[in-house]
Amino acid sequence: MTTDLVMTTGLAGAVLFVVLNIAGLLTWVERKQSALMQDRIGANRASFTMPGRWLTAPINFMLRKIAGLGLLHPLADVLKMLSKEDYVPPTGNRLLHWAAPFVSVVFALVAFAAIPFGHTLPLAGRTLELRVTSIDAGLLYVLALASLGIYGVFLAGMASNNNYAFLGALRAAAQMLSYEITLGVALMGAVMVYGTVDLQEMVQRQGALFFGWLPSWGIITQPLASLLFLVAGIAETKRVPFDLPEGESEIIGYFVEYSGMKFGMFFLADFIESVLIAALWVTLFLGGWQVPYLQETGFVFPWGGGIAMSAVTVSLCQVGVFLTKLVGMLWLLMQVRWTLPRFRYDQLMRLGWKVLFPLSLANIAVTALVIVGLGR
Repeated sequence: MTTDLVMTTGLAGAVLFVVLNIAGLLTWVERKQSALMQDRIGANRASFTMPGRWLTAPINFMLRKIAGLGLLHPLADVLKMLSKEDYVPPTGNRLLHWAAPFVSVVFALVAFAAIPFGHTLPLAGRTLELRVTSIDAGLLYVLALASLGIYGVFLAGMASNNNYAFLGALRAAAQMLSYEITLGVALMGAVMVYGTVDLQEMVQRQGALFFGWLPSWGIITQPLASLLFLVAGIAETKRVPFDLPEGESEIIGYFVEYSGMKFGMFFLADFIESVLIAALWVTLFLGGWQVPYLQETGFVFPWGGGIAMSAVTVSLCQVGVFLTKLVGMLWLLMQVRWTLPRFRYDQLMRLGWKVLFPLSLANIAVTALVIVGLGR
């Protein structure tokens, strides 16, 4: 096995580890953030103690503190789902019923391969690019894989041989296909501005400065596109206020016939998709790993002076800033989830086709006029 392959494999493993842990932690954040917003304590019941009295006293003290924050609830969820019966409807398709949750999770995870979370990192005499794989059409790759997740949802409704699950799958397919069009068209303005579909190149071109001091992030050059992408992205994750395919509190969704860990995989897939949308939004509209005035040698301020930094420190700073932006976006998605009520289905479709889609087309036209007017 070559050194490059080892480094790429290690990088892929690190990305999967971070994404899966963030997605798992979001199950706790969803409970705790809603509790804070509703002025209540929230999750704090899952706990356990180590046997013994004297030697394990410090450990049990720490466990009680962690349990009081509710941090053991994700672990309790996993244990509960693993112990549940794996039920398959007698008249359903066993193979497709088993494959559907894997399709939803795998395509969402593989999409992270093209997202850059840093520029480069000097390691063992080599220069490691901080993304799993270098794809010139990285944006198209991510959008293509993200759109394939709809097959897992539709297979779940079809394979269950349940009319309610089938209706939930139809709702999901119609919603995801409708908002994918707006999501893709909204990004055309960003592609026109950056002149590339390589995500790493897109991030690097957001490092330029307006008027010598203002970062040219996508949220500044494409404000309407950033808003349209955010709304369409939330709809793609099938979460409130766009959770018509699921709506487990009032509506019977596409995974009504799922139990145990297969239900848990659908549950996890929603959070992985939320992380993907947040990472893509940060990459395209919030400068990605870019830090204002941070260059390869350190900070260089437009008003003069700077701070010298090593290449490794610069790389770690870029990764840390990307993760900080990602966490901020996930917090915003949770705020939306616990603030807005669910749309009716006619409202959802009207918003997608009569509001967001025309606005995305208008954004392309305005962007083209501005680019032509500036002589590019």
